[in-house]
Amino acid sequence: MGFEGIYRVVAAVPRLRLGDCGENAREIARMYRKAVDARAAVVVFPELALTGYSCGDLFEQRTLLEGALAGLEELREATREGQGAVLVVGLPILEGTRLFNCAAVLQNGRILGVTVKSYLPEYREFYECRQFRPAREVRRPTWRFQGGEVPFGAGLLYEAPGALTFGVEICEDLWVVKPPSQEMALQGAQLLLNLSAGPELVAKADYRRMLVTSQSARLMAMYVLAGAGPGESSSDLVFSGHALASCNGALAAESQRFALESQWIQADFVPRWLDAQRRSWSSFNDCATEEGRRVPLDPLPMVEDLQGLHLPLHPFVPEDSPERNARCDEIFRIQATGLARRVAHVHARRLVIGLSGGLDSTLALLVCVRCCQLLGLPPSFILAMTMPGMGTSGRTKGNAVGLARETGAELREIPIGPAVARHFQDIGHDPAKTDVVYENAQARERTQILMDLANQEGGILVGTGDLSEIALGWSTFNGDHMSMYCVNCGVPKTLIRFMVEYAAEHASPALARHLRDVKETPVSPELLPGQQHTEEIIGDYDLHDFFLYFFLKYGETPENILTLAQWAFRHIHSPEKVRKTLVRFFRRFFAQQFKRNAMPDGPKVGTIALSPRGDWRMPADASGALFSLPQE
Repeated sequence: MGFEGIYRVVAAVPRLRLGDCGENAREIARMYRKAVDARAAVVVFPELALTGYSCGDLFEQRTLLEGALAGLEELREATREGQGAVLVVGLPILEGTRLFNCAAVLQNGRILGVTVKSYLPEYREFYECRQFRPAREVRRPTWRFQGGEVPFGAGLLYEAPGALTFGVEICEDLWVVKPPSQEMALQGAQLLLNLSAGPELVAKADYRRMLVTSQSARLMAMYVLAGAGPGESSSDLVFSGHALASCNGALAAESQRFALESQWIQADFVPRWLDAQRRSWSSFNDCATEEGRRVPLDPLPMVEDLQGLHLPLHPFVPEDSPERNARCDEIFRIQATGLARRVAHVHARRLVIGLSGGLDSTLALLVCVRCCQLLGLPPSFILAMTMPGMGTSGRTKGNAVGLARETGAELREIPIGPAVARHFQDIGHDPAKTDVVYENAQARERTQILMDLANQEGGILVGTGDLSEIALGWSTFNGDHMSMYCVNCGVPKTLIRFMVEYAAEHASPALARHLRDVKETPVSPELLPGQQHTEEIIGDYDLHDFFLYFFLKYGETPENILTLAQWAFRHIHSPEKVRKTLVRFFRRFFAQQFKRNAMPDGPKVGTIALSPRGDWRMPADASGALFSLPQE
């Protein structure tokens, strides 16, 4: 699809025989070759995978240690045909009188470096200090092997040319107060690997999962852990082969625990997306750090298609139902609390809202109801205005009436037709000419009525415009663009549908019927006689929200956004439609900044927002020429 920069990471859990280094090396090599065929860039195996973690006092035997080195040599040879894929494997290495728990990094027939475990657990079931010494006791920065010397110690950074940097830590290193991965991430590692051998206990898998996901979130990194499998289980301990991959706080892959056969997980990611987030989160770079040793890598293989890259159609909407419901409730709380604070601050005596029977005004009404609940006020504190005009349909008006009735809001109706007709006479506009004047005059008339009623009632006008409309400038300047507090300004259109459905699930049957019908009603400004569908004019909101997400979150180029969207929506929208909509997105986004510069206050609810006072500051006259797609 013409998209570069995707790397695949594999966490492999081999079927292991304790103390049989030769057999273990052969199984690791077999799994490595299989991962190479799957276009993996990095393949990581568990802690001490060549020998087994639970060998105990066998680590005192030179025969076992030499067997591990022989297995390492066998794996080094295996990487000669690895097409650039990196193999990371755990083994014990004896240096003088000190034995270290290590992770060797191999590529293209070479051992590039050896990372040494920094923290050794010595509590409850762990007795690592009986055999091993921590990285702080390393005396030489290099390790001699097969006539050569390679970097040796903690905190090594492995760098592929201009694209990917990774670091390695070993099991307990993640569980300590200050994991080595923190320094590695601050020095540029987007990928963090953990070779682990933690035995299972009740609820320990949940805690391990939480550690991996939270560390990936804090460090804005891809964190991959390969845990030792059931072959380690011996005497008092059981190992499950728990492998995890988490990217920036989102679990990307997880193994089946307690599988007796070899298995792996794989996850694809784009390192530059993590770099973009670290760059925008300025305090990430404020943390003091000391430069570590860097080990150059040969170019890594990249994934040539988007098949394994997780691209949700609705990136603003959680795919998991419980998480989605929790997200909807949290947004309602944020919106209602922000509105309640504004009501209290200005001593408002009413909440005034234009209720069209569409998605946005429905969500705003629900927020007003929650606000009243917070403040201990009756729902009649809300004044809902329906203002039918030239394009108002019976369906939307009926839903507006039903919503007001079922929520307990006061409903008033003022038809705008006569006032707009008089206005056309005043400015000399032919009412048969259904142009932008015809449409915007209605939007401004409605806003004038709402503003004046808010003054008359001693209240505030609650705005209804959403994040998607704000991005596209799909509002009438000084019309529905304006309000005294815009509760939906942080919520994209694709999420509003789910919020209305969530509210329906917790509403009375009568209210739920209206809410679900609102959700199913095509989005329309209803400013022209007959049917007028917004998405037929400006393009589908699922596409626009997808574009907005990847443009603002990752700073992706229009060409890459086009590639991602055409792939993600390949079964829904034609490539031509996606391209046409993207061209329209960038044209409108740059042309409509002047509206965003004058937008009213409203609560930020997610990491992507467009307030000119906070998240998005752009000159109103900035050129969008660089963001134009090339001619086909």
